[in-house]
Amino acid sequence: MSMLSLKNVSKTFNMGTVNEKKAIINLSLEVEKGDFITVIGGNGAGKSTLLNLIAGVYFPEEGTIELDGQNVTRLKEHKRAKYLGRVFQDPMTGTAANMEIQENLALAARRGKMRGLSWGVTHREKVDYKSQLKILGLGLEDRLTAKVGLLSGGQRQALTLLMATMKKPKVLLLDEHTAALDPKTAEKVLAVTEELTSMNKLTTIMITHNMKDAIRYGNRLIMMNEGNIIYDVRGEEKKNLTVAQLLEKFKIESDKMLMI
Repeated sequence: MSMLSLKNVSKTFNMGTVNEKKAIINLSLEVEKGDFITVIGGNGAGKSTLLNLIAGVYFPEEGTIELDGQNVTRLKEHKRAKYLGRVFQDPMTGTAANMEIQENLALAARRGKMRGLSWGVTHREKVDYKSQLKILGLGLEDRLTAKVGLLSGGQRQALTLLMATMKKPKVLLLDEHTAALDPKTAEKVLAVTEELTSMNKLTTIMITHNMKDAIRYGNRLIMMNEGNIIYDVRGEEKKNLTVAQLLEKFKIESDKMLMI
């Protein structure tokens, strides 16, 4: 059974107006448990809309979405969130700047649990958070009481990634989560991404504009154009791809679509 299944899904914005935009067109996708899929495509290809449909931000006009065998097509975003982890492009989005590192981690760890009147972070939790922060290799394990707003963009994004994976979500959604970082920091965050997803055996979908990263990371690559998946490759064939081959494939598949 697939961990995530989209069948004949379509999404149109501003339907019936002069600004009508078909963002996703009759798209079907089967994501196996443990898949790490990189998604590439030009602006307006439908990449972020795809993630938003999976997350429940939008509902499709047609088609169905199943998550681990459960039909979630019409399940609201806040109810679907307990099954998903998500990291956005902006490092400031996923954390509370005026709270300590340990408090941010506690919020993530206690998500979905009943909360009492007391708030403190316990000694056992601190030990656990230090152990998990050490994986990031950023020295944050020694800064549990530091305000998150004092961290660099890369540190915040790495922390956000850790928070998104703490509850071992059924699917992790990464929406260009390194695009706002400098190349060196982006490489570090991607290394952390690979380690956390591998360690927790997380099913992951990562949008990226960087073709080298799309080839290097994950076991499967999907190329989108105008709301469609035009190329889907995995395994050794994916590993052996070059950027030049990927660009050529995009041109060929895009030309095919124009002829339909």
